[in-house]
Amino acid sequence: MIIKNFTPFYGKHCETTAVGNLLQHCGLTLSEPMLFGIGEGLSFIYWDSKQMGFPFLGGRCKQDVLTENIAQRLNVKLEVKETASKAKAWEYVKSNIDRGIPVGLKLDMYFLEYFRDNIHFAGHYVAMYGYDEEFGYLVDGNAQVKSSLWSIAEARNYKGPMSSPNRAFTITATDKLPDMKSVIACAVNKNSEQYLNPPIQNISFKGIKKTANAIIKWLEKPGMTPQLIIQAGQLMDEGGTGGSLFRNMYRDFLKECDVLYPDMGFHEAYVKFAEIAPMWREVSQLICSAGEKSNAQQLKEASQILLDISSLEVEAMKLLFDNTVCFVK
Repeated sequence: MIIKNFTPFYGKHCETTAVGNLLQHCGLTLSEPMLFGIGEGLSFIYWDSKQMGFPFLGGRCKQDVLTENIAQRLNVKLEVKETASKAKAWEYVKSNIDRGIPVGLKLDMYFLEYFRDNIHFAGHYVAMYGYDEEFGYLVDGNAQVKSSLWSIAEARNYKGPMSSPNRAFTITATDKLPDMKSVIACAVNKNSEQYLNPPIQNISFKGIKKTANAIIKWLEKPGMTPQLIIQAGQLMDEGGTGGSLFRNMYRDFLKECDVLYPDMGFHEAYVKFAEIAPMWREVSQLICSAGEKSNAQQLKEASQILLDISSLEVEAMKLLFDNTVCFVK
């Protein structure tokens, strides 16, 4: 069973791509940067968990929250199903596809047969638009792929960091979409307010500062091998972030908004993110090189750039907050 007239939506980040496919199928197509922006996606987290095995540097809001924010902002119906039962999990997906509704899945990419990386990451998303007796047909990032139904079931049922019990979701359009200018203003205002007021020290600009202090000691950290340092650096720029730890995507979101609604005053913040984005790439490259060469000096250089980034992002988000207050009151 393959959904008729299904047109894939391709993207760079897994969750926005999955949501983009579901929205597009019910008649609403927005750019991936726009989805990320109205989903209040920009953030930062430094997560050093024993379960992960290596420090994780994330550049976006919490798992699943991005989807929930997008659905709420666009006034579409989001239905989420979680269950500990593999049979019930599959029946939910199958019944929706049989009715012509694609389904978003959250799963562990380790089990998917088209992935070559031997790493568990249970915060991955795909859109499923068909199945047969052996395979499920998916949109993942910038490609239409297939994986065995067994592998998809195992990936969905995996229990580990970032996992959810067989989480699946669908989106249904409602009668009326809200005014996009208002949607953008409210999303940017809330995202910037949250960024400027992080609840704990490893989140947002405070988390960036914490990372700047932490990475200097990575080569001395017990269990932190050069390969793990390289992996941490690679995930920042290549791990489905759209480059520069989602800053490329947020930069492009601000640029699109500035073109559509120049009176919102986003241009200066866009210029700042155009400066910030390549700085994140430089940090990623320095971390990777430091791991390859066991070079502590490169970690110090990356640390200083992170401190500069933290200050610049605060400036940019203050601009966005100030420029959107008048639109949300």
